[in-house]
Amino acid sequence: VQLQASGGGLVQAGGSLRLSCAASVRTFSNYAVGWFRQAPGKEREFVSAISWSGGTTTYADSVKGRFTISRDNAKNTAYLQMNSLKPEDTAIYYCAADKSPGYSGDYTGGMDYWGKGTQVTVSS
Repeated sequence: VQLQASGGGLVQAGGSLRLSCAASVRTFSNYAVGWFRQAPGKEREFVSAISWSGGTTTYADSVKGRFTISRDNAKNTAYLQMNSLKPEDTAIYYCAADKSPGYSGDYTGGMDYWGKGTQVTVSS
């Protein structure tokens, strides 16, 4: 499974960005997908995840109500809509996919496949 995140950039506080995660796999719908981020000097942290069908989502408390995860299995793509961005959201954002059957809802430990990240910078 190959994943490629895109859509990062520089935005002012309060602004919005939409990240995309394109997957090169025939059975994209078999995988839960997640977004993680890592800020300079900090450990990687879980941001959000979505089940294979898109019917179940999970968010970190720090982004609830501001970020929305979604997916389009026909396009082998997942998205992260980020609104009301704050300077503390500045990080490299990574998308990931999990091959485990079912949806655990707890992906703080990571997932099985990772893409290269995309930089998100929020200025104050």
